[in-house]
Amino acid sequence: MNSSKAVLSFENAPPFAAPLRFFLTAPLFAVLAGLLVMIEGPALFASRWTPGALAATHLLTVGFMLQVMLGALIQILPVVAGADLPRPLALARAVHVGLSGGGLLLVVGFWFGQPWALEGGGLLLGGTASLFLVAMLFALRGVPSTSPTIRGLKFALLGLAVVVALGLLMALALAEGWALPLPLLADLHAGWGLGGWAGILLAAMAYVVVPMFQLTPAYPVRPSWWFPLAVLVALLGWSCGVVFEQAWLVRLSQLLAAIAGLAFAGLTLRLQAQRRRAKADTTYRYWQLGLSASIAALLMLAIAALWPAASELPGWTIAFGILIVVGGFLPFIIGMLYKIVPFLAWMHLQNYGATRVMAPPMPKLLPDVEINRQMQAYGVAFVLLLAAVLLPDWLGRLAGLAFAVANGGLAWVLYRAVGRYRQAWLDMTLKLAIKKR
Repeated sequence: MNSSKAVLSFENAPPFAAPLRFFLTAPLFAVLAGLLVMIEGPALFASRWTPGALAATHLLTVGFMLQVMLGALIQILPVVAGADLPRPLALARAVHVGLSGGGLLLVVGFWFGQPWALEGGGLLLGGTASLFLVAMLFALRGVPSTSPTIRGLKFALLGLAVVVALGLLMALALAEGWALPLPLLADLHAGWGLGGWAGILLAAMAYVVVPMFQLTPAYPVRPSWWFPLAVLVALLGWSCGVVFEQAWLVRLSQLLAAIAGLAFAGLTLRLQAQRRRAKADTTYRYWQLGLSASIAALLMLAIAALWPAASELPGWTIAFGILIVVGGFLPFIIGMLYKIVPFLAWMHLQNYGATRVMAPPMPKLLPDVEINRQMQAYGVAFVLLLAAVLLPDWLGRLAGLAFAVANGGLAWVLYRAVGRYRQAWLDMTLKLAIKKR
């Protein structure tokens, strides 16, 4: 327990196609979310409970965030934890189809009010997540928690199990008309999803990718070990508060979760200030955006926990959702994609060429000029979405269009990188054939 660094075993990496299918699909769901906002316009910003808001939320959380995170876990577990993941490509294919189909069904159910789609989407997503969790647990059997990253990954899988169970319960309740306290369960579902699953997984991955790609010092040992446990304790307290109808415990737990998140964000900002790379690249800027927006959202959560009436203010919950998802998690994920995709492409090309043919460098696979333009478009879309909370009639549809364009740009950039990877593979194949003669 004397280090926060995980030992990386790149020789255990699965085929590139396993995580790549998730990374290439996720932006398409974000484009759909932008188009939905454009179609719904100001009506979507009226309440978090509108059909359009629920559909757009799940296009981003299930269609984008969950897509990338499951793909990343298929890549990371064998490399970081040394986990033996049998048939990763077959698992990736099955999970990708179930996740994409289930996510689309769920969105149809929310947007059009179709019980059959809600039930079908919930069951398909629940079954897909169960398959994934069983495969992960099987791969992690006997793997000791020798680093904060490995322990964080295990805790995140627990968070995924809880958020999927809560989501399935609510989908069935909506479809079948069960009498459940859905607003309380929805808040708890969001807490486990954004904190217990996405938040802990993000931190576990940050312990590796932030020092590796942003050239910062390693995360301090004690906070790295204790952060996921603090989040889980807060979420368990929140869950008990809901089950036993103790509002004070719910608010206290929300405050503790906010404090834990703020501590992690502040620590990451401090490490970034000590980075060895003088020039700020796009990934760094995306993480700065994500950290800034997350801090604002977590402060809103803390304020609402101390003063519950704040959450009833017009636009409060919509603004919180935009800050934490569009301004927080999505920039973190996009920033990591801009490092992970070219790195994996370069690594597989390098392994293919061995020492006989050199792979093209990462900047040639994913040029800075392309990702800089995409980030500028994303920043404009984020600002417009926030402003649309105050001026939905004027900016609602424009914000949706801007968000669709920005994520279409993300898809274009990633597909271009894959095209360059495939062309490099063909070029290297030709060079290897010539050298054999």
